[in-house]
Amino acid sequence: QVQVVESGGGLVQAGGSLRLSCAASGSIFSITFMGWYRQAPGKQRELVAASTSSGRPNYAESVKGRFTISRDAKNTVYLQMNSLKPEDTAVYYCKLRNDRWNDYWGQGTQVTVSS
Repeated sequence: QVQVVESGGGLVQAGGSLRLSCAASGSIFSITFMGWYRQAPGKQRELVAASTSSGRPNYAESVKGRFTISRDAKNTVYLQMNSLKPEDTAVYYCKLRNDRWNDYWGQGTQVTVSS
């Protein structure tokens, strides 16, 4: 059974940085899509950053130039977040998709940016 676990959230002042990690355990096979989403209170979940195995990363306009998605050789996915703003406050979720079109979500990690 595949489990996806996010970590790295926390409380940071505006202008600060955080790095989120997303690790999968179990036989996930080949990851073809990785994405970071976020959901603020009272708002819908939105895609923040995504990357496929064959293309360039894509970013929401609101985070372009500040956030970077990456992956290491062990299939841990990262979201480097710089120049954080109070409006970045949300629960951040990682989603992984494999080459069998199975989607796996993590439980979320809270990011709070104080002004």
